[in-house]
Amino acid sequence: MTTVEMVEKAVQSLPPADLAAFRRWFAEFDAAAWDTQIEADATTGKLDALAAEALAEYRSGTAREI
Repeated sequence: MTTVEMVEKAVQSLPPADLAAFRRWFAEFDAAAWDTQIEADATTGKLDALAAEALAEYRSGTAREI
């Protein structure tokens, strides 16, 4: 059994209160991982092309509000 399968099995067996606590913890964990990845991508320039495209659309008046 792989680690992922063991985690899946453990999560499936959690009582409702523990599952809710795990969901909260995992949401925070996942958000922190996402933030770290976005910061790394921004630092290394991976987002530069997207930012340039967005700024060009804004300056040309073709951007739309969301």
